[in-house]
Amino acid sequence: MQFPIWRNCQKQNISAIAFRLLAELEDERLWQEKFGATKDEQWDILAEMVRQEIVAGETKALKDVFGFEQ
Repeated sequence: MQFPIWRNCQKQNISAIAFRLLAELEDERLWQEKFGATKDEQWDILAEMVRQEIVAGETKALKDVFGFEQ
């Protein structure tokens, strides 16, 4: 399959794009590996920290941050 956009790209640019895509894929793999290794106790600690921040008024509603309703 031919992609017209690639015709005007130099090999160096294509290599740079491919390198970036491969780096993104590796980063995603590592993130999923670390995320999957998170223990229930760690999630519990994180959840409690969030609850404390909410009570202390240290959080903002998404609509205030991003300017839209959920």
